[in-house]
Amino acid sequence: MRLDLHGEPRLRQEMKGRSILVVDDEAIIRDLCSKVLKGYRILEAADGEEALQVLQDGPIDAILTDVMMPQMNGIELLKKIKEREPTQVVVVMTGYADKEVILKALKADADDFITKPINLLQLRTTLDKVLEKKALKEELVNLRRMDRLKTEFLGLISHKLKTPATGISLFIQNLAQGIGDPQDPAFQRTLQMILEEASYLEHLIQSLLSFSDIILQEGPPDLQPGDLRELACRVSADLGSLAAGKGAQIESRLPQTLPPLSFDHKRIALALRALLENAIKFGQEGVKVGLEAEVQADRIRLIVTDNGPGIPRDELTKVFEKFYQVDPAQSGQVRGFGLGLFYARRFAHDHGGSLQIESEFGQGTRAILTLPH
Repeated sequence: MRLDLHGEPRLRQEMKGRSILVVDDEAIIRDLCSKVLKGYRILEAADGEEALQVLQDGPIDAILTDVMMPQMNGIELLKKIKEREPTQVVVVMTGYADKEVILKALKADADDFITKPINLLQLRTTLDKVLEKKALKEELVNLRRMDRLKTEFLGLISHKLKTPATGISLFIQNLAQGIGDPQDPAFQRTLQMILEEASYLEHLIQSLLSFSDIILQEGPPDLQPGDLRELACRVSADLGSLAAGKGAQIESRLPQTLPPLSFDHKRIALALRALLENAIKFGQEGVKVGLEAEVQADRIRLIVTDNGPGIPRDELTKVFEKFYQVDPAQSGQVRGFGLGLFYARRFAHDHGGSLQIESEFGQGTRAILTLPH
């Protein structure tokens, strides 16, 4: 196990600040658990229905749930959670005598149990244990994912760079052989196409550098204080030439100020850039793209809208898949790497936030990047 500079295991360092959702209809039990689990970020819910609503707002590292609760009991909650996210850690609170309950929980893939009345030492030890086990699993998964990603990414790069590079190479070969009349309109059209291919090749290389600088690095986000509004304006301005090339308009409706926030500037910039680029790239000529922000009690929502063609319902569930790209013309020539939304959502989750895409075919698209503050 790797150590940090002070000799503390890196996994144990990463455990600090992990989130636990305590689900119990008795406020005194929730309060007791919160006090015992100091060092963790504690969220609370009074029943299963409320717990599912909390889970919609962002990822939770572990869930500690009672069994006997109104509206939706702990076993039903466990089943629903595991259906949505099989790897989600869920610890069930029950009693020694509840053999039938324990059997049901085991069948539903509960990760561990806490007996009632609650032993405070057992509570802390059990949560530490299941989270450390989860961290170990995540590290193994990440190592395998990184190896797989590097292989897939290299293959994708080769494919994506080959098309513009081949076109430019052929044009230069023709020039070297004296083929083509510079005064011929067809030659001028070909020259314009080659200039566009060169610009696209430059864009691909810049995207590649951005991805390799951020994605292929391990570790949690580098949280630094910053002005989210200033970052959003900068990203929007950087895409001015791309928008102009498609006759698109980016209309910023951001408030004058946003609450102070600590975030990973590179990763959130990449996430927002992916949302704006998609709105421009997949919109028709002259698409209107909106950028706005909503400040809520404990979160900030950056919202990107467009009046483009929208996303078909059967493809909406696939847009967050790695390397997947919506291809309305079924040309197989959609430009880009197909990684923007995949990593935009991952970066949002890394910050304890979320990314949602809402769209109706023919009705435009709305992307909502939510960050806690």
